[in-house]
Amino acid sequence: MIFPDSWIVPVLLAPFVGSFLGVLVTRCETPEKILIGRSACVLCGTTIAPRDLVPIGSWVLLRGRCRNCRQAIGLFPLVIELAALLVALWSASLVSGGLLWASCVLGWLLLALAATDLKYFLLPDFLTFPTIAAGLAAACLFLPDRLLPNALAAAAGYVSVVALRYLYRLLRGREGIGLGDAKLLAASGAWVSWPGLPSVVLLAALTGLAYALWNKRFGAISATDRVPFGAFLALGTWIVWLYGPLEFQF
Repeated sequence: MIFPDSWIVPVLLAPFVGSFLGVLVTRCETPEKILIGRSACVLCGTTIAPRDLVPIGSWVLLRGRCRNCRQAIGLFPLVIELAALLVALWSASLVSGGLLWASCVLGWLLLALAATDLKYFLLPDFLTFPTIAAGLAAACLFLPDRLLPNALAAAAGYVSVVALRYLYRLLRGREGIGLGDAKLLAASGAWVSWPGLPSVVLLAALTGLAYALWNKRFGAISATDRVPFGAFLALGTWIVWLYGPLEFQF
């Protein structure tokens, strides 16, 4: 058996994956330091000891503070570790075996992409390209007859955003959407194929609009306001992957 049926392994692994995702996100602008850099307090510069790198537990025991300078280190490390755990539990509640591992991989990659977009308005290639490749690999492993449709859907997702980007720049004279979003929608196509792409875009648009309205409260929304649309594409992709395309009855 290639993939164990037990859900325990990915769930136990999830907080450690979340800790690594936190490193990916915080070092996304200097990816060369992801594997070679030592974790250190951003406030006092002290290298963090291994005993303080235990996912979730260390943050709780230290009450979210640096052991050396006692300054608050923020909620981000705890949140992303808990989010990675939630991804594993959510996946385990719906699928098992190989599909459970595939769902966890997708969820963890989307979590990292959403976090980088929310924090830095950035969707780095070192996350988008592996997400595309993982989607095609999952299709090859579990649904070989969908490999070509998924690959074509990935290409269509990319081209559609690039075309929209060009049209927006032509009409407004400025960039309106980044190429990172194009690559992320390509990744969506690689995972959910043709039937799922419209639902991904619709869910992303609705949640992105809700986010913009919430941030503005009762103020007017400007056409120049930046929205981390990639984070909502990631959410839409995750929902459609787990539950399938939206169904409309008329």
